[in-house]
Amino acid sequence: MYIMRPFPVKAIIKRICYCSSGLMKTCYGFYLLLTLCCGTVFTACSNSDNSTGQGNVATIADKVWNYSQAHPDGFTLDIRTMTEPTEGIAVSYAETQDSHSRNQLDRVVRHALSHDGYVGGWLNTENGLYYFDSTKLFPETSLKDAIQFGKENGQHSVFILSTYTDIPLDGKVAEIVERDTLLVGTTGDYRPLSFCEPDGTYWGFGIEVAKEIAKGLGVEIVFVKTSWPTLTADVLAEPQTFDLAIGGITITDTRKETMLMSEGYLANGKTILCRASERDRYTSLADIDKPEVRVMVNPGGLNEKFANENLTHATIIVHQKNEEIPTLIAEGEADVMITEITEAPYYVQTDSRLAAPLLDKPFTHGEIGVLMQKGQDDLMQMVNSCLQKMKSDDTLRRLHEKYGLVYAY
Repeated sequence: MYIMRPFPVKAIIKRICYCSSGLMKTCYGFYLLLTLCCGTVFTACSNSDNSTGQGNVATIADKVWNYSQAHPDGFTLDIRTMTEPTEGIAVSYAETQDSHSRNQLDRVVRHALSHDGYVGGWLNTENGLYYFDSTKLFPETSLKDAIQFGKENGQHSVFILSTYTDIPLDGKVAEIVERDTLLVGTTGDYRPLSFCEPDGTYWGFGIEVAKEIAKGLGVEIVFVKTSWPTLTADVLAEPQTFDLAIGGITITDTRKETMLMSEGYLANGKTILCRASERDRYTSLADIDKPEVRVMVNPGGLNEKFANENLTHATIIVHQKNEEIPTLIAEGEADVMITEITEAPYYVQTDSRLAAPLLDKPFTHGEIGVLMQKGQDDLMQMVNSCLQKMKSDDTLRRLHEKYGLVYAY
């Protein structure tokens, strides 16, 4: 803070007073008033300087130390109010690294008072030492800036307060943020979850979820075409074809053995599509599992697997393009399509020739999630955090309503 010194004021008044004896009393009165006001200002400024002095630093450091003893799992503290912020991305300053003891906490507090006002700490149970740092807090929409600051300050990770998510600076999320693009694999053949129009435009429930994930990362999104038969190979490909896959992918133990799957964001289950004129013909799986019933499925996915395992008497027809099967059923090229409760309502609503008589009695019960390579735990954390936010702020519910899907969360 710049403060005017008193002696220039006295000199100026003295010179004014010499100009005219008639002005002497007025000037002298002005001098007394100004001196009194300046004295008050100087005193206030002096007190303000003392407020960030060593005594105050020690007092705040004592409070932080006491707070740390009750929060060994970690904290980020606004030392101006002694409260913990609930949002933001916390990143430590390099200047305060390796501060452990109560005595070393003073320099951390001093640095925080002259910078952002935040102190972070956690107890390392392996060596019994507390680690304290002056911390910078970024908005959660500024992940890229936070990661860049972390790298410049020699950090290993940044921490998102609202979701308690630790983002390593050498991990998948940092790679995506640096690239400024999220690559999303999707089949584009599964209305209303993921569909690619002839002009290359993607739309659907899963597509909108993917866009929310990209928004949370603060990056652009690019969709990469995959297929049900090649989905696993594409996810596991090296170098990677895409960062994650989305759109009608059911969470299964088999998939989780070799890949990572997020938490569920859409309830799912196997059901059928048939011609509306034959809706009363199919009331159970047994009604379908007959030699005269032609069952059509797309290749390589769980629909084909379900048909092969549960329909040992029916005639199974494999058709390459999933999006064409409903029309083929309506036109009599087959009798039944094995599909999902997420897909069937769309075709019933858009084609009056079709029916889904067992929609409220699915053969299986499961959830749809996001699929990705193992080793991308930080990305899975970010995806799960995004899904949790979408559930808590009703974004996911609104998407269910938009696409006519059953909300189960």
